[in-house]
Amino acid sequence: TALRGASATAVEQQRRGSVELTWTGPSSGQVPVRHTEQVLMEVINAAQRRLFIVSFVAYQVKSIGKALAEAVQRGVQIDVLLESSNAHGGKVDHDSAEAMRKVVPSARLFAWSAHEKGAGQYPGVVHAKCAVADGRVAFITSANLTSAAMERNMELGVLVTGGNLPEELHNHLEALIATKVLEPVQLTT
Repeated sequence: TALRGASATAVEQQRRGSVELTWTGPSSGQVPVRHTEQVLMEVINAAQRRLFIVSFVAYQVKSIGKALAEAVQRGVQIDVLLESSNAHGGKVDHDSAEAMRKVVPSARLFAWSAHEKGAGQYPGVVHAKCAVADGRVAFITSANLTSAAMERNMELGVLVTGGNLPEELHNHLEALIATKVLEPVQLTT
């Protein structure tokens, strides 16, 4: 009876999932936290089939690039949503899509459709930052995919393992692709 009870408790705990705080920046010494880069690497390494990453910008993070390349070698399909550069109607000087293509040539790159962002003086921008592995693990963070965010900035996030949230986030991102809110990035070479 004790083993059945423990097993049922473990199954219920897994169904509910777990949430873990992540932090990069000064430590208080009062609360145990894990660093942003460490947790993002864990999510990338956990991916077996699909990995979806969202960031405003991406550049100069060699460890993340290496982990993404290793994920591709494992057969993981990588999708990345980034803010478009100024040259492509976006709000950043750096062309993160071009940089990502150099690091992970097989990644499917997406941008928020200019039509869907809205026009005028204040169109929307891709400001969300997250990573979802196989709809099982989600990392929601303030950190961009930059060396400053991984090493120097004060960044906060949560790692969600199990439960409904990772799958819901994955399904939401897929639905944005299916409805053409997100469109494939066409790189000029």
